[in-house]
Amino acid sequence: MSDVHRAMEAVWKIESTRLIAAIARVTRDIGIAEELAQEALVAALERWPEEGIPENPAGWLMTAAKRRAIDRLRHGQMLVQKHEEIARELQGQQQRLGEAMDRALDQVIDDDVLRLIFTACHPVLAVEGRVALTLRLIGGLTTAEIARAFLVPEKTMGQRIFRAKKALSEAHVAYETPRGEELQRRVMSVLSVVYLIFNEGYTATSGEEWMRAALCDEAVRLGRMLVQLLPGESEVHALLALMELNASRTAARRGSNGEAILLPDQDRSLWDDARIQRGMTSLEHAQRLGGEAKYYALQAAIAACHMRARTAGETDWERIVLLYDALMETAPSPIVALNRAVAVGMALGPAAGLDALDAIATPAAGSALAGYHLLPSVRGDLLMKMGRLPEAREEIRRAISMTQNLREQELLTERLQQMDSDQNARQ
Repeated sequence: MSDVHRAMEAVWKIESTRLIAAIARVTRDIGIAEELAQEALVAALERWPEEGIPENPAGWLMTAAKRRAIDRLRHGQMLVQKHEEIARELQGQQQRLGEAMDRALDQVIDDDVLRLIFTACHPVLAVEGRVALTLRLIGGLTTAEIARAFLVPEKTMGQRIFRAKKALSEAHVAYETPRGEELQRRVMSVLSVVYLIFNEGYTATSGEEWMRAALCDEAVRLGRMLVQLLPGESEVHALLALMELNASRTAARRGSNGEAILLPDQDRSLWDDARIQRGMTSLEHAQRLGGEAKYYALQAAIAACHMRARTAGETDWERIVLLYDALMETAPSPIVALNRAVAVGMALGPAAGLDALDAIATPAAGSALAGYHLLPSVRGDLLMKMGRLPEAREEIRRAISMTQNLREQELLTERLQQMDSDQNARQ
């Protein structure tokens, strides 16, 4: 790839969101907005290799998009035309709309980007559609890149993005930043999408890789963008803190051959101190805004407990249990209950952890975890620590059969082999 094309990729990654957002402010249709932005990129691909990269590449793209948008307007492609309108009136409408487009595209502000984010994460869309559209429009990723990240065919991902755009258009979703209580609800939708992206990168649902760091980095970038756009929202700072703190362990979570390394076995000297500091600062900011007892703030506080421990043995598990207790009151869920059982096992011993786990693994309470591989994995670990090896083996085998991630399968298989090895050594 030439230097020009590499530079163009970098410019597009940085500027595409603002470009699409500015056009969408006028067209009120993100599908059309993306088309116009893509046309501007095509024009750049044709001209920059010959003419060189302009001094202000972002401005060049904006001007190119503006010209194409106005051209469409003047050809009536974005007008609701009535058959009885006379040519003079139609021409007047086109001229006024063209002037409006001209003014709007010269006034790109952060509010445009915020409106685009709220639109891409609108609850009218299925969650998978929100994730795909956010990565496409705000992340600047290509359809092929998103498809690779989620291990689906490019055609499937393209259809998913197309359906999401169509759903927004058919639902006549207002291209605006919500206010009042609606703002709070929609902020949580946006944050949940960003966190889903981060988690898929942090521990991949399926495939041969334990994690996909590029997705984590993209989610953190989106988090930083949201902090700039919504500085008064405590949970925005808290989510960024949570992601920064967890991402700080990236280098220690994988071995030289890509194998998974769990938290107790990690070389803590590999943790990223700069990211830890940024995460702690964001958490303090969230707490100063009064959000210390909210969902993401509590999770970030749990991550901070791990960060403060110089060794696994110094981890303050009693505090982590209390934080999970608070999280169960704030946002109870089977996953939170499962994580709490792990913490109880570390703080009070494996028997207490198993009791906490069995309380949520009943047919009535545990249906949401029925297909979740970490339930038998955790249970197997607790049983192993209690010396109940036959039961532990059975649970680990169940976990292996349920996970779709090759690295997790390897990790669980190794645990199974270690149990067999330890038993043989004792005989």
